[in-house]
Amino acid sequence: MFAQLTSSPYFLSAVALVVFGIFLTISGFIALVRAQISSFSLRTMLGLLLLALGGLAGMIGLGTQGYQTLTRETVAARISVSPVAPQRFAATFRYPDGRVDNFIIAGDEIYVDAHILKWQPLANFFGLHTAYELDRVGGRYRDIEQERTAERTIKSLNLDKPVNIFDLRQRHTLLALLLDAKYGSATFVPVIQAAELELRVSTTGLLIRELKITP
Repeated sequence: MFAQLTSSPYFLSAVALVVFGIFLTISGFIALVRAQISSFSLRTMLGLLLLALGGLAGMIGLGTQGYQTLTRETVAARISVSPVAPQRFAATFRYPDGRVDNFIIAGDEIYVDAHILKWQPLANFFGLHTAYELDRVGGRYRDIEQERTAERTIKSLNLDKPVNIFDLRQRHTLLALLLDAKYGSATFVPVIQAAELELRVSTTGLLIRELKITP
């Protein structure tokens, strides 16, 4: 994940902006020592602006780690499900990057949800496009009373990251210039027998399709 972060254009932009910001700020104070007030003001203001932009780029880079760019309907994971006991089944997630997760889930149906980020056209210009991150998988009971009282299973699907872009948007209104919408999407299907499922995501949300396996 660190290698992915350091190769991110947002991380590289943040580093460049911060370096130039520090350079301009230092040169501004040198100008102040030399009593060059106009140069001090201009360089310091530009330096602080670059530092702020660098911080913003860094936060976006950290906050979007784990998100996948979404330009069309795409496969988010392939899921193998198999009942192991009444109202209990095994689920194996295989992701496009090669990762594999295994879960034992209680319920009649498999439920998956995700975070979707939709960026403003201004952000699109800088390479930010609609993106998604799988969030959780769980079990769902068909009977509403069981849904209230029976064992619940919720497992995390997302990758740990130091910054949450959702929290950033709430704390920093400046991100409204870039982030158009943030919302969740969920889908679920019954697990009756062993099956191969395909979890797909589009700009309208998640869906699960059963794959027809040819003998």
